[in-house]
Amino acid sequence: MRAREWSRVPLGMADTMQHYLQQIAGTLRPGTVENAELTLREFALLVAAVDPVVTCVAELRRRHVERCRQWLLERPAARGGPLHRHTVRDRLSKLRGFFRRLDEWDAADRPPRQLVFDSDFPIADEPLPRFLDDAAAAKLLAAARKDPDPFARLAIEILARTGMRRSEMLGLTVDAVVQIGSAYLRVQVGKMHTDRYVPLHPQLKTLLDDWLLHRPECLRSTLFGRPVNASRIEAAVRNAARQAGLGRVTPHQLRHTLATQAINRGMSLEAIAALLGHRSLSMTRVYARIADRTVADEYFAVSEKVEALYDAPRQLPAEAEGTEMANLRREMHRRMLGNGYCARPVEMDCHFESVCESCTFFVTTIEFRPTLERQRDDAAAKGQVAREQIFDGLLSRLDGEAS
Repeated sequence: MRAREWSRVPLGMADTMQHYLQQIAGTLRPGTVENAELTLREFALLVAAVDPVVTCVAELRRRHVERCRQWLLERPAARGGPLHRHTVRDRLSKLRGFFRRLDEWDAADRPPRQLVFDSDFPIADEPLPRFLDDAAAAKLLAAARKDPDPFARLAIEILARTGMRRSEMLGLTVDAVVQIGSAYLRVQVGKMHTDRYVPLHPQLKTLLDDWLLHRPECLRSTLFGRPVNASRIEAAVRNAARQAGLGRVTPHQLRHTLATQAINRGMSLEAIAALLGHRSLSMTRVYARIADRTVADEYFAVSEKVEALYDAPRQLPAEAEGTEMANLRREMHRRMLGNGYCARPVEMDCHFESVCESCTFFVTTIEFRPTLERQRDDAAAKGQVAREQIFDGLLSRLDGEAS
């Protein structure tokens, strides 16, 4: 089908695109090259259908990219609905990479200017990884351990306890189990182009030893060998999920589950990155968004204070007031001002202590005469003339009222 579709593409455009694919095949993984081939083939077919006068890459213009982008956003996905935004971004990224590489090579058949821009990429969603919570993970493993198929039991245990990718598991060799103090599983060069050693849980080590001892003859070329393939791993996980009463579960979800369990129980990001084979911590930090203990602790601390706002105030019975509390209440009442309380220590002098006595609404009676005389004498001793005059005026008023 590919050859038939490429035959519908103008020869000049097809030659340039095929040459590009041959060049990147020497540096990129087959899956990446296959994805690039699909992108260029669909783009070339679209151009041939809407603008048949274009015969080579150099004749492509901005309108062709805009038409392709609109087609990607409108076309249905294989499972129904529109293409995922990440898929649209990936296709446009492959197309931009093609044009940029032609510029770098100074190819004769290239557009006169760049045709794909950052603004063309739809804003990508950032969903959290889909993982199983503790209860669901326990149910899945319990169902897997009851499976009569030894491969199913081993496959799910490996995925759940090592966080390994499905492709990495299929690439394990017979000498993958090594002893370095304790048992480790050597994961060979995988998606991130790196080797790594994964600690082996004792129970998983027992399952692996038993598998190596009793596996069928047809599987002795590698640790698993043919006819074990990706679909058989998926089937093992799917059957265990069905037996456990769970919904759809994929092998990759077990990788996310292990990372979530680890970070939620205090494992460092660096250790999780090494366990999963991440090349940068940015790939691992996504799990910190799932189980951020700092956010949880601060949330519950604040929640207690917020809940206190909605609780009805508790009234103490009148007899619960002791002597000290009664004295404090009286002192606060004495110090009460129009808009608050005076908290100045009683032993400190206040130059404003006669401000109320100078108010036109101030009222005093004859029983306060001794206090007023002491206040006047205190003002005279301190040389506070204005304050002394205020108290003299109050005392004179009392004398006048008394007479």
